[in-house]
Amino acid sequence: MAAPSLLNWRRVSSFTGPVPRARHGHRAVAIRELMIIFGGGNEGIADELHVYNTVTNQWFLPAVRGDIPPGCAAHGFVCDGTRILVFGGMVEYGRYSNELYELQASRWLWKKVKPYPPSSGLPPCPRLGHSFSLYGNKCYLFGGLANESEDSNNNVPRYLNDFYELELQHGSGVVGWSIPVTKGIVPSPRESHTAVIYCRRDSGSPKMYVFGGMCGARLDDLWQLDLETMSWSKPETKGTVPLPRSLHTASVIGNKMYIFGGWVPHKGENIETSPHDCEWRCTSSFSYLNLDTAEWTTLVSDSQEDKKNSRPRPRAGHCAVAIGTRLYFWSGRDGYKKALNSQVCCKDLWYLDTEKPPAPSQVQLIKATTNSFHVKWDEVPTVEGYLLQLNTDLPYQAVSSDSSATPNMQGVRMDPHRQGSNSIIPNSISDTMNSAKSEHTAMKGTSLKNKPELKASTDSNATLHSSLATNASNHNSCVVDMLRKNEGPHTSVNIGVLSSCLDLRTVIPETSVSSTVSNAQTMVTQQTIKTESSSTNGAVVKDETSLTTFSTKSEVDETCALPASKISRVEAHAAVMPFSKETPSNPVATMKAGERQWCDVGIFKNNTALVSQFYLLPKGKQSISKIGNADVPDYSLLKKQDLVPGTGYRFRVAAINGCGIGPFSKISEFKTCIPGFPGAPSAVRISKNVEGIHLSWEPPTSPSGNILEYSAYLAIRTAQIQDNPSQLVFMRIYCGLKTSCIVTAGQLANAHIDYTSRPAIVFRISAKNEKGYGPATQVRWLQGNNKKAPLN
Repeated sequence: MAAPSLLNWRRVSSFTGPVPRARHGHRAVAIRELMIIFGGGNEGIADELHVYNTVTNQWFLPAVRGDIPPGCAAHGFVCDGTRILVFGGMVEYGRYSNELYELQASRWLWKKVKPYPPSSGLPPCPRLGHSFSLYGNKCYLFGGLANESEDSNNNVPRYLNDFYELELQHGSGVVGWSIPVTKGIVPSPRESHTAVIYCRRDSGSPKMYVFGGMCGARLDDLWQLDLETMSWSKPETKGTVPLPRSLHTASVIGNKMYIFGGWVPHKGENIETSPHDCEWRCTSSFSYLNLDTAEWTTLVSDSQEDKKNSRPRPRAGHCAVAIGTRLYFWSGRDGYKKALNSQVCCKDLWYLDTEKPPAPSQVQLIKATTNSFHVKWDEVPTVEGYLLQLNTDLPYQAVSSDSSATPNMQGVRMDPHRQGSNSIIPNSISDTMNSAKSEHTAMKGTSLKNKPELKASTDSNATLHSSLATNASNHNSCVVDMLRKNEGPHTSVNIGVLSSCLDLRTVIPETSVSSTVSNAQTMVTQQTIKTESSSTNGAVVKDETSLTTFSTKSEVDETCALPASKISRVEAHAAVMPFSKETPSNPVATMKAGERQWCDVGIFKNNTALVSQFYLLPKGKQSISKIGNADVPDYSLLKKQDLVPGTGYRFRVAAINGCGIGPFSKISEFKTCIPGFPGAPSAVRISKNVEGIHLSWEPPTSPSGNILEYSAYLAIRTAQIQDNPSQLVFMRIYCGLKTSCIVTAGQLANAHIDYTSRPAIVFRISAKNEKGYGPATQVRWLQGNNKKAPLN
């Protein structure tokens, strides 16, 4: 975690959709990138369910149905996969609930559930301010505040320290309550405390940690419950314990429990002599407890003033949600108004990155031309951009550059929540992140430029931009065939989520599956097409299966070819060799003897880029790109160099968030094309028939001459694949001029089911002109999760 002075809070300054009214006593959970908020109140208790998409920066009100619960505040709210459970809370002043509701968020369907009572004892009484924590298939209820009076207008508070266990059914429904027998001293009664559950990696014993709360006075004690032995204890901690508090939040990220905000005793009050504090105030202090070492660390103290509004102001009764390593905070009671009859609630939404992002996947090649690469990598959640770098063995020789068209990166502030399209605002990133991770969602990555332009992806002079319709997953099976010496370019083609290397240039005897890896390597990537879609990017599904295929015609328009002679089998080699070694996690790369200097390609909002140039650093300087709390190069002062044909380039990428640049990915290497070879076939279709399946395709959009023949290949089962699943062996199943073929049931019976991603049968199709074979289009025919024969 960054030092206190380096915390980089970000306020989300603009949204779309219906923003919920400010409130306190609400609760929130996360389902993937969604923050789901329910309940709370301010001038009445809210009963709406609000959802905030942290990627698209949109609020929306889902159309819920079923047994919709009444509005409540200070309730229990937990998430198990895509179902949410709500227990208890205040439904109106002085009237509390002990009812349990379940929301199936995949359908926005509410259902009231009735768990069995404990075998001995009573079920939980109506309450508010309790903790309700999930681990495995059980929820753990502790404490809260009950009303002893039957008259809701005559509130007689009773603080609770009872403990219940609620067993859940798988997927939907609950079994019932039980009252575990615990050992040790039980924590004192309390409400508005927090409870989190954490399990160390080297220990199989999950533990629940209860901190703070209210029992006439604010509390600062920490309790631990071992959920296997059901033993309570008070762990000894190091560091500065946060002030006593209630109505705070506790969130676990990694091995740290982050405590933010809440009500604390008023400054100058003697806590020891005034156990029932009547004066209190809100706080914006921020600390974490290392749950492995039991050491507290203060990130923002109570005494630190914030005159620049650079972090959330003091508050209590807010909500906090962890999405990845990012913490979101929304609303809550304003700390500057003490009187309950004139309380004011905050309306702001903030987030904080708690650590640098992890390394992305290796850079994958979508398409290569003679002087450009269209590349992609897997998305990293909750990041603000990506730094892409390359190096090459060629001497760096700058081209003249128009500095007015290059970005000035000094003082750049990444704001993924600023409204806008993919255009670039000087000294900022205008980023409207794409919403759902749908296979049909287009994702665009744009380099930072002072004068943004939209150019076709086949324009080799375009600086950096792309359009990619996929939800990326990282396959990286790299297939390399031996090629005839000095024949053909090294290229790749196509679009999608899975990537593999394919270089077809050498006759491989039918009886042999061995080959030598050529230095020339090319990438072929794919796009998943769901069965619900009849036609997407040229792929049509005519049966119950799913089809993964490659690019649209426009995507192969400028690609070069890979020559090849007749091939019976090819051997597969693991991803992007020989550059699959780990790279240093330090974003400032240290050059070993003989290692080439890494140069910045640019900073990208999303996970694709069209690369035709890169920036040269002054002689003798390392890559010094940094984001967030450090400087970045002024790209307008740097010279640029164009990519050149037939040349190998090494790539790596690092993700960026508010803590800075994370570690770089493993290295990938690709070569630019040599002109003259045909592009890859496109618009692949698969349909079942009585003989097996019918495989068809469209000719390359850039044949570079007459197409002499096509070849189709099928990945088959071999002992080599069993020993190394990342290696694929292909058998040619068709050679001819027609743009279709029948794959018989007998051939499919020998097909290898590739499980490196979703189960699929793999085909490859390539075209040949006078110069030789071009790059292959790879198709993954999805088979579901069964291991039966493909036509069963």
